[in-house]
Amino acid sequence: MDGSGRIDEVGSGAFGPLDVTWASRTEEPNGLTSPEELIAAAHASCFSMALSHALAESGTTPEELKTTADVTFVPGTGITKIELAVRGRVPGLDEAGFRQAAEGAKDNCPVSQALAAVGDISVEATFEA
Repeated sequence: MDGSGRIDEVGSGAFGPLDVTWASRTEEPNGLTSPEELIAAAHASCFSMALSHALAESGTTPEELKTTADVTFVPGTGITKIELAVRGRVPGLDEAGFRQAAEGAKDNCPVSQALAAVGDISVEATFEA
């Protein structure tokens, strides 16, 4: 409960060092990260890539996608919920089409598939005309 750790670097060298603590996971981050925050970042980026790819493949390349992910961690239980939220501007697409594409990206992005045991993964898609 009082321990700490450090991610010195990742294989690509893209980031690090990052300090992690139990408190950053369950209380206040105070400038530190947690495994759940890293999962959220990976999930948001993977989802955005999957959505962008699917939209482009259907002939409606997005001008902009902004995605966030919130991961809920419950001590003693683990990750219980992931909430994705995406705002997008996609010429040639309507709101219903955007929401459908977002649901498909949620189901098909590799990180969503890897996290399938979470059970409660949702996406809120906001279309910007």
